[in-house]
Amino acid sequence: FFSISGSDFVEMFVGVGASRVRDMFEQARKSTPCLVFIDEIDAVGRHRGHGLGGGNDEREQTLNALLVEMDGFDSQEGIIIIAATNRPDVLDPALLRPGRFDRQITVPLPDVRGRESILKVHAKKVKLAKEVDLSVIARGTPGYSGAELANLLNEAALLAARKNKKRIRMIELEEARDKVRWGRERRSLAMSEEDKTRTAWHEAGHAILNILLEHCHPLHKVTIIPRGQSLGATMSLPKEDVLNHHKLQLLDTICMTMGGRIAEEMYSGDISSGAAGDIQQATKMAKAMVTQFGMSDALGMVQYGGDNEYVFLGRDMAQSKEYSEDTAQLIDGEVKTIINNAYDRANRLITENKDKVKAIAEALKEYETLDASQVEEIVKTGKLDQSNNPTGGKGMTGAEASTPTTDSDAENNPPKEDSGLDSGTTAPAPSPA
Repeated sequence: FFSISGSDFVEMFVGVGASRVRDMFEQARKSTPCLVFIDEIDAVGRHRGHGLGGGNDEREQTLNALLVEMDGFDSQEGIIIIAATNRPDVLDPALLRPGRFDRQITVPLPDVRGRESILKVHAKKVKLAKEVDLSVIARGTPGYSGAELANLLNEAALLAARKNKKRIRMIELEEARDKVRWGRERRSLAMSEEDKTRTAWHEAGHAILNILLEHCHPLHKVTIIPRGQSLGATMSLPKEDVLNHHKLQLLDTICMTMGGRIAEEMYSGDISSGAAGDIQQATKMAKAMVTQFGMSDALGMVQYGGDNEYVFLGRDMAQSKEYSEDTAQLIDGEVKTIINNAYDRANRLITENKDKVKAIAEALKEYETLDASQVEEIVKTGKLDQSNNPTGGKGMTGAEASTPTTDSDAENNPPKEDSGLDSGTTAPAPSPA
């Protein structure tokens, strides 16, 4: 087995790259049968003819040498060449023709079964409590890569060690998930009583709509413990990996994002910048519905401006607008209509359930974290039974890992990126059709 990185072929001296290609394949011929693995092939295999200068000519010579060596093999020589890249769109077409890299395998993020298998591999290195169910953790971590899952278990092990526990429990796994996703708890943050109350009402608005709206992903928990730039969060857990986004689910999710601002205004008669992330999230979803998913009656099944936004596994910064100003105004009008309708629906539901929103907010102020069963109890009965034993933000025993849906952002530091738009999370990011 021979392994080399594409960047290893690139040197400052002319001819070194091509010479290294020939040397590598000469060694491979002497060691047949064997595998030759080239990592980051795009470093040397980019499309020829792009760019100017001697450095580009040297890279093209290296690529030409690689193409010649690959063409010179017989099927009986026992040499298999494998390459990896996260930018297949920039590779030279000659590399991908039959007889060279003619079989392309895309490796996506793991699904729920893949995540469970990865967790089992890494769990062999640590001691888990009997209560730990890795299938639950796998179901609650959509969009996580193998490295993130390994990091989650490492963080859980550190948390258990700090608590002098001999085994990792579900509590540590959930705390580790929250830390990996959002960062450390900021319990040292000096929040005024007014800010804490406002945040509690904000999250209560999200939580009650999550319970009342039929097509939202099930509520997992709601908290007002600050993490990163977020002062609180309402989390929902998809029943399974999200593969398609349905119109009713998108409309209900947009409606739920409106709940924070409405509840804030209901509490104080004023509004703040805490809903900046919610507004960004709702706008992205509504725009995706209109311009990419064909969910607008006025515009129909036409995609607008989506061709240049994404490049396979990366993002192309160059964007173009391939429609008229009249169409742009129509798109803006449709997006605004979707958001306004969602706001009106959310306002009606929260107004009808104002006492329950107040009860959730008061419970959040007292206990900091509520799970779904506790919020549902308040929605059904109007109060929280003290025997239900809220955990005060220390994590739910046996609670399932979850993904963020909405969060309250610090008033003086609006978010640069909405954490609710991760691949596979409740709030879908616009993506190519």
